[in-house]
Amino acid sequence: MRIAVSADDARGLDAAVSPHFGRCPYYVLVDVDEGQISSTRVVANPFYGQHRPGQVPAFIQSQGANVMLTGGMGARAMSFFEQCGIEAVTGATGSVRHALQAYLDGRLQGSAPCGDGVAHGHGCREAHGPDEQDELGRLREEAESLQRGLDEVMRRLGGLPHQ
Repeated sequence: MRIAVSADDARGLDAAVSPHFGRCPYYVLVDVDEGQISSTRVVANPFYGQHRPGQVPAFIQSQGANVMLTGGMGARAMSFFEQCGIEAVTGATGSVRHALQAYLDGRLQGSAPCGDGVAHGHGCREAHGPDEQDELGRLREEAESLQRGLDEVMRRLGGLPHQ
């Protein structure tokens, strides 16, 4: 199985998951065999900065991916992924490694389109408002995603025995 993960940088499994699949600069392609990572490859998003509906799902399909993990995406993109036979999974946060493990463990499943931000965890607006089209909007989304990831880490740390 090949899993594509939207990423904000090219650090492979250590990259931060991008809050939105279409505007991320990179994708990390991870081959998983019998629950184990067999290979990892980073590819640049050829549509970074601007894309038209359907371009990114077709690109992910051309990379041989069966699953797309990301912070979030719109309903139309989810439909394109479905047409391509690719499972779209939203709500991914933290590092690519963390999101991948959550998916493989069954803790990260399903998808919800933008507008249902609380459900899928990245908080973008359904219509992708004007501020989301620029760098400031993208950085705001990223900051919100990082804050949610930090909140989750702090919650988990609080549950560990004190030393």
